[in-house]
Parts: sequence; C-alpha cells; structure tokens
Amino acid sequence: MIKRLIIFLIVHFAALGLGSALMGTGPMGNWYQDLNKAPWTPPGWVFGAVWTVIMICLSIAMAQMFGRTSRKNHLMSVWGVHLLLNVLWNPLFFNGHLLGIALVEILVLLALVIYLGLLMKKEIGRWSLLILPYILWLSVAATLNGYAFQFN
Repeated sequence: MIKRLIIFLIVHFAALGLGSALMGTGPMGNWYQDLNKAPWTPPGWVFGAVWTVIMICLSIAMAQMFGRTSRKNHLMSVWGVHLLLNVLWNPLFFNGHLLGIALVEILVLLALVIYLGLLMKKEIGRWSLLILPYILWLSVAATLNGYAFQFN
C-alpha cells in the first residue's frame, strides 16, 4: 500500500506541475487579471491548498483501489484519461483563452471523476469518499469557467 501511495502521489503532483507549466503566466497574467471573474472566485492561495488536498486524497483512494480491484486495466484507463484531461484544462483556459472548449472539457472531466468515484464505491466502500473533495472542487471550477465563458 505505501509503495502504491508514493507512486500515485508522485504521478499526481507531477501532473499538477505539468499543468502549471503549460498555463504560462496563468492567473498572474494580464489576460486572467482582466477577466470578468465570478463573484465567488476564491483567493489565489485557495487553489493551491485545495489541489494539494485533492491530490493527497485521490492518491490514497487510488492506492486502495489499485490494491483491491480485479479490473486494473479499466481503472488505469479511466484514471489515465482523467489525468490527461486534468492537465489539458490549463493550456485551454489560460493559454488558448478557449473558455467554451475549456468548459466542455472540465464538464467531461467532472463526469469522468464521478464515474471513477462510482467505480471506487463498488470496490473500496468508504475509501471512495476521498474522491468527494475532487468532485466538489471540479463542480466549483466548472461554475467559475462557465461564468467566465458567459461574461467575457
């Protein structure tokens, strides 16, 4: 379990790092600073704190799941696509300014994470609750993206 947990932590935080690298100036850039943002947009520090908690929780859940499921190929396929979508949102939104495409992408990501949670619920029971922060955050992020799309 510990070895799997460490591997998932490394991969998840590497994906966060890659996503950050692909967003260029991101939230510090003029484009984002001038964007008409939702009134419920949290302060910048919240994003880093939330993603840290999400990736720790997801890593624990995935380590549990990987150790128990007989459907490892299916699990890894869903997880891999989810990870790719997670990384790709940053360049779509921040670099490409493709707010509509980013919105569709984050909604697909949210659906995939919900599906991942349902898979986990069947296999690891209570441990699957660790995916709830991710689902909640993606739900909030989708509303932020949707607001930006609608009002910019």
